[in-house]
Amino acid sequence: MKLHYQLLDVFTRTPLHGNPLAVVSKADGLLDGEMQAIAREFNLSETVFLLRPNGERNTAALRIFTPFQELPFAGHPTIGAAVVLGLTKKVTAVRMEEQIGLVTALFEKLDRRTGEARFTLPKLPARLAPLTDMAGMAKALGIDAADIGCGDYQPAVFSAGVPFHLVPVRDAGVLKRIAVNGMVWKDVFNHERHSAYVFTQTPAERDTDLAARMFGMGLGEDPGTGSAAAALIGLLAEHAPASGQADLVLRQGHEMGRPCRILVQFRKDDGQLVHGAIGGHAVVVGEGELDLGE
Repeated sequence: MKLHYQLLDVFTRTPLHGNPLAVVSKADGLLDGEMQAIAREFNLSETVFLLRPNGERNTAALRIFTPFQELPFAGHPTIGAAVVLGLTKKVTAVRMEEQIGLVTALFEKLDRRTGEARFTLPKLPARLAPLTDMAGMAKALGIDAADIGCGDYQPAVFSAGVPFHLVPVRDAGVLKRIAVNGMVWKDVFNHERHSAYVFTQTPAERDTDLAARMFGMGLGEDPGTGSAAAALIGLLAEHAPASGQADLVLRQGHEMGRPCRILVQFRKDDGQLVHGAIGGHAVVVGEGELDLGE
């Protein structure tokens, strides 16, 4: 069995920046365990497999795996898959079947290997729980309890398909000096997948509105996490005006030397969150063939 794959850097236009992704095409013949084994072989934060869609109007079905587990939804695989499908099928709209539901992305080609995609969240973020153990979070992150909180934002658990502990911190300096304490991590961040998305506002930065770092999911630190940015929309929306649209730029991965630029959009009507979207660029940096034998 031979399978074609492409390697992309997502949330960037610059090769060797952003969040790496493997996209495996024509993966219909693979068993679940084989997909998981291939994701472990690539050993990237996520690998996405493209399959024939169930709906004839849809472009592809997606299966998304970390090296350790399958995910119902993830942002950078959705962006990367949309760019691959947009480039290969020469379309400007891509309909992808994910476990969470149908995801529609708009695609714009920039050159033969680079594109931009923006998708509407298939599930709007919801608040799952507050987070009140400031001392515990500070110990887990290696910062002071007084560093937690940013403006009106306070920690909470949100999910737009994958749950994240959202932890606002005072400024980008605090974000930079985080030192994870693995001894207490899972006790403090004890919701599903034990993932924390630590963020702050960046008023002194000309081209960004927010900065973030993501830790957990068995990945250590992740350079660019669209599903976490999607969850963050829920907390941002709680403090936004009752009606209107916000378009924000979030940076992630800078502390890892893998800078990502994530576009975040949401809209409220009469106090209710009615729309959320995530966008970004992706660039193809390589391709090859998996040879799995007979």
